[in-house]
Amino acid sequence: MIVLGIETSCDETGISLVKDGKVILANVVVSSLKIHSKYGGVIPEIASRLQLESIAGVYRAAIKKAEIKPADIDLVAVTKGPGLPGSLLVGVSFAKALALSLGKPILGVNHVHSHIYANILCHRDIKLPCVALVASGGHTSLFYVKDFSNIQVLGQTQDDACGEAFDKVAKIMGLGYPGGPLIEKLAKNGNKRKIKFACSGTRGQLDFSFSGIKTAVLYYLRDKRQKTKSKDADLAASFQESVVNVLVSKSLLACKLKNAKHLLVGGGVAANSSLRQRLISGAGDSRIDCFFPAIDLCMDNAAMVGGIAYFLYKQGARDNLYLNTQLNN
Repeated sequence: MIVLGIETSCDETGISLVKDGKVILANVVVSSLKIHSKYGGVIPEIASRLQLESIAGVYRAAIKKAEIKPADIDLVAVTKGPGLPGSLLVGVSFAKALALSLGKPILGVNHVHSHIYANILCHRDIKLPCVALVASGGHTSLFYVKDFSNIQVLGQTQDDACGEAFDKVAKIMGLGYPGGPLIEKLAKNGNKRKIKFACSGTRGQLDFSFSGIKTAVLYYLRDKRQKTKSKDADLAASFQESVVNVLVSKSLLACKLKNAKHLLVGGGVAANSSLRQRLISGAGDSRIDCFFPAIDLCMDNAAMVGGIAYFLYKQGARDNLYLNTQLNN
């Protein structure tokens, strides 16, 4: 079964073709990141306008790369949310038009759940049920995954998402956008124990809060900043260490509480090398198998959409041309 996946939840325009939920035939992603970087963040109107202009070309490129004909597509899958309203509308509208023109079924999927499924595209020895962490620019959540049609929220951010905190701290430090890769690069030359920050103030033991650490960095720079690169590196390393600490500790706690032996990690922050090393090490000490997608599948992409849609469709999930966007989880 060949599923065409469409992903337009933020600034990327992604279209993929995935066979039987595991084999990626094509995965084409076009990003408008360079345009947004000069504004210090994604401008929704610009993102959706560029997606509208590029999505047909991305579709043609994916079909060509997969070396199939449109008639070979068995299912059209699309991210229905959460995400930016205008961007989601572009993807869902294109999916409806394509499904109608080809006479194929359509299925909308959850963007955050897709990030969890990205691991299935890369690993063959994952066993369910398991615990999953999704950490990105818009989401930071822990889930209990019985299967991909039964995913329960264990905890989530009460304010800023993890990736959002990286972006805001990078902006405060004058590094640029997106903040995650810039802070990670700078942190490699810093002392992660130089400055003590904390991520606290949550209602539940598996919830997250990152607005406080962002403010702490702002106050630190206002009061104590030194004009040397080494000090900036120490700040970046200390901030990153604090964020990684809370992600690791709460993920492992969730595994303990649910007696889960597998931990799946997804989302853009899953590309952070420090997080990968710490989670793999900590999980190993607790006899938990920890899985990450390939770096390109950590970012927003349509392969994860096509993959999870295959599973859901086989489980009986169905939509029609009245499919609407879903802005929240």
